[in-house]
Amino acid sequence: MTAHEPRPAADALLDLAAALDAADPLGAHLDAFVDAPGVHAYLDGNSLGRPLRVVPERLASFAREDWGTRLIRSWDEQWMALPMELGDRIGAIALGAAPGQTVVADSTSVLIYKLLRAAIPRDPARTEIVMERGNFPTDRFLVEGVAAETGTTIRWIDPDPVHGVQVADVVAVLSERTAVVSLSHVDYRSGALADMRAITAAVHDAGALMMWDLCHSAGVVPMQLDEWGVDLAVGCTYKYLNGGPGSPAFAYLRRSLQGVLRQPIQGWWSAADIFAMGPEYVPASDIRQLLSGTPPVTSMLAMQGMLDLIEQATIAAVREKSQALTDLAIRAYDEVLVPLGVRLLSPRDAAARGGHVTIGHPDFRAVTQRLWADGIIPDFRFPDGIRLGLSPLSTSYSETVRGVLAVRDALQQHG
Repeated sequence: MTAHEPRPAADALLDLAAALDAADPLGAHLDAFVDAPGVHAYLDGNSLGRPLRVVPERLASFAREDWGTRLIRSWDEQWMALPMELGDRIGAIALGAAPGQTVVADSTSVLIYKLLRAAIPRDPARTEIVMERGNFPTDRFLVEGVAAETGTTIRWIDPDPVHGVQVADVVAVLSERTAVVSLSHVDYRSGALADMRAITAAVHDAGALMMWDLCHSAGVVPMQLDEWGVDLAVGCTYKYLNGGPGSPAFAYLRRSLQGVLRQPIQGWWSAADIFAMGPEYVPASDIRQLLSGTPPVTSMLAMQGMLDLIEQATIAAVREKSQALTDLAIRAYDEVLVPLGVRLLSPRDAAARGGHVTIGHPDFRAVTQRLWADGIIPDFRFPDGIRLGLSPLSTSYSETVRGVLAVRDALQQHG
């Protein structure tokens, strides 16, 4: 190559990534995560966040002291309040929620069920639930189940698969019969970011309740649940909050609805007086009303370190890097994957996109298997999509480019 010839696209992209890493104000946080020998690019932080280095000692200390030494006394000393205290931290750091409205409790599925079921009013005129037809299976299956239980009807939305649900899509199905609208803030397939504020306002104009699934946005996309008037929300903690596999979800219930809506799984932890052991159930009037059984205390430990990191970095800075990472991924896609017939299945506008980028090709199922064998870890989504999940505090720019280049190489080798 002479001095007048352009450098290969791959080299230029790697140089650009190295320069971005050198200038990254959040780059120091990369060392906070456990090394993964043999993994050259982890691009699945939107499915399972990496563990922090502090987690093993935190778990060991818990076993030695809080559980091992304090034993049952730890319930009175700290564990009883942990679901609410941890919920408040998530609310303040990631959700724009004042204290007393967020709680960490069950799985995502159980909490979605609780809130959906509670949102179905006794008003016989409100007989419809609005849901996107392409939403994550958990959300769709639960809506179908709740509709069957309550005799309500589902009004399905069929938005553009790349750009996701728009305000106009929602307005088109709203009516005086709408009871609750349940949507995902970030589309799990394309990464499309819904306009939470405008959609919530439109739903309220129709006299209905608005519920958001925050699984793909909590910890990576700033939001203002209180300011935007959100009624109900549920999110998981094992993606961008790095709580580990099966870590419990959180639920948000707007303060004005506490004591008004009633969740269907009334266990002793949600009783007004938990130790009264009374003859009848009287629900708590605060956010504790969303609890049911004994909280999974051990499973709440790992996420606390990630909350510390996000608080230190600020959710605004996390979002800024997230947009820069996904912009870089799309630039690399344009330069090395477009010539191979790969399609972009995510919005190009960073403001309309969450924390992942999805690309498509008919050979991607086999390509993903090759990538995993080579230590490049994205995830495959049916029918032919690869998601590049870029968790800003644990993913570097260089790792992002290496991942895209590896997709190119694997696709060429497969062909």
